[in-house]
Amino acid sequence: MAKGIRLLVLDVLKPHQPLVTELALGLSELEGVEGVNITLVEIDKETENVKITIVGDNLNYDEIVRTIEEFGGVVHSIDMVAAGKRIVEEGETPQDKLEEY
Repeated sequence: MAKGIRLLVLDVLKPHQPLVTELALGLSELEGVEGVNITLVEIDKETENVKITIVGDNLNYDEIVRTIEEFGGVVHSIDMVAAGKRIVEEGETPQDKLEEY
């Protein structure tokens, strides 16, 4: 039986307040969430661009977005998603090798 969404990587723009620690704790309290990682990508005078990685079983995307918005954030994109019985690691393609040069 499939486990639903198990991994989400989101590109999010948020104000400086509340702190990323508060956002991480808020997201970690959602049903099905086993772990949250927030990485600061870019910062300017009023906002922070962060990458949010969430793992768990049967993650509720709408509830996650709603929580991010309650903390003042906006989801710019879904950068990665994994669903099913297990998380599949990305494979390397010939195009990936070209990007190295």
